[in-house]
Amino acid sequence: MIDQIGPNYIGFQTSQLGNSFSTYNPKELKDNQYRLYTATEDEINNAAELAEKAFYAYAELSGFRRAAFLEAIATEMEAIKEDIIKVYCSESGLPEGRANGELGRTCFQLRSYANHVRKEEHLNLKIDTADEERQPMPKPDLRKLSIPIGPIAVFGSSNFPLAYSTAGGDTASALAAGCTVVLKAHPMHAATSSLVALAILKAAKLTEMPEGVFSHLNSNTHQEGQLLVSHPAIKGVGFTGSLKGGRALFDLASKRKTPIPVFAEMGSMNPVIILPKAVENKVKWTTSIAASMALAAGQFCTNPGLLILFKDENSDAFISDLTKSLAETVDSCMLHPSIFENFQKNKAKLLNQKGVQLLSGTSTANTLENHINGEKVLAKVSAKTFIKNPELHEEVFGVFSLIIELEDTEDLFNLICSLEGQLTGSILGEEFEFKAFEREIKMLAHKVGRIIFNGVPTGVEVCESMLHGGPYPSTTDPRYTAVGVDSIQRWLRPLSYQNCPESLLPEALYNENNPMKMRRVNSKFNNESIV
Repeated sequence: MIDQIGPNYIGFQTSQLGNSFSTYNPKELKDNQYRLYTATEDEINNAAELAEKAFYAYAELSGFRRAAFLEAIATEMEAIKEDIIKVYCSESGLPEGRANGELGRTCFQLRSYANHVRKEEHLNLKIDTADEERQPMPKPDLRKLSIPIGPIAVFGSSNFPLAYSTAGGDTASALAAGCTVVLKAHPMHAATSSLVALAILKAAKLTEMPEGVFSHLNSNTHQEGQLLVSHPAIKGVGFTGSLKGGRALFDLASKRKTPIPVFAEMGSMNPVIILPKAVENKVKWTTSIAASMALAAGQFCTNPGLLILFKDENSDAFISDLTKSLAETVDSCMLHPSIFENFQKNKAKLLNQKGVQLLSGTSTANTLENHINGEKVLAKVSAKTFIKNPELHEEVFGVFSLIIELEDTEDLFNLICSLEGQLTGSILGEEFEFKAFEREIKMLAHKVGRIIFNGVPTGVEVCESMLHGGPYPSTTDPRYTAVGVDSIQRWLRPLSYQNCPESLLPEALYNENNPMKMRRVNSKFNNESIV
């Protein structure tokens, strides 16, 4: 399979009309052997148009057919696991264990979405039957379900070459919904993306999906993504990355003649509130917080960037232990020298702010080779200084956490009020403390997508109750999740049929019902047929 890496895949056809480029091995500090070809404007147009053509056929397929496709993707990825892991490690610098774990997560996610759409639970079926005797006017027959919105442009992420990229959550959920996908590979791991694309396309052929259900485009500039989002055939966008990148796509999509939704997950500082009892129990918490900070060189969207505690007789000892625990964590390679360079720039900007005290790490830039071992930075600032300075509210992508010292409860409440939208907010302490800080916790709920009690933010479970999202700027739409089967809802819209002959209705809205399908009929949730 590795010898097939390189071209763009437009449906089942290959094309390589653009410039060639290589990916980079961040551990060996050299280009990889893989040669890839950027997508030209014509190739982008062809992919988008083919996706639109395929959409009308793919959208009509049953949940069973789409489920078989998703499961086949997982099977085909597992069949070339060795090649995927080899290329993944050479492009990311991440260890083999992480690669295997991410591949397993990706395949599990595909299969969980398959199970969900097989039962057509995503359709949100609702029926209100007619009542011709109702006074003063007869009641019409109304039946509603959700339908796919159209071809989706998905952008591979830099920090998750599998789980949030080619066959990751955005692609899997869009395909599950009945949307076709045009994937723009991330240039840092384009060869890994190419291998996964081959698995997807093989699965599409085996399950007899329409050509154009999936296309894969290479790029190494912003232009390719801009052209793709601007194409009139594209009806939605999935993105995981920086605030700058996500906002640029959001603005571009909004300025189209026909605006389209952009579901962008753009990172977060993920505040961790460490209440006095947790500060006292420093042995338990300093090690786990340090491990969360240092995990994968801090390159997680749920990395704990803010550590909030009260300044008291125990806080200095807690901070001292945390500093030691962080120094003892395993060094990790950053994904690319350019990411390390951005880390250095953003670190320096924050450390140069008035009132910020450096506790560990350096305040000056290191050489690019240092990205192999990364850098671990811990700094401290007062709550009042943090609240007044918006520059301190910006994420530093990497192992960087800012300790915020509180003088009193009002400091905590005011600090929470000052926060922008976050993916997570964590609270460490005892249950009686949670009750005492109920006002602050309720305010935190308006700032985050997920509140975590006595746990660190890294780690996102793939399940129905997960909410991986949050208020802006953590995402562009706080109503949706990027993880779990509810993420499918991003790519659907409601459609209602009024007094429609049953022969023209979608089968899921027939009077006779498959017992596997749960529907809301006349305000009652059941799986019964309508007599």
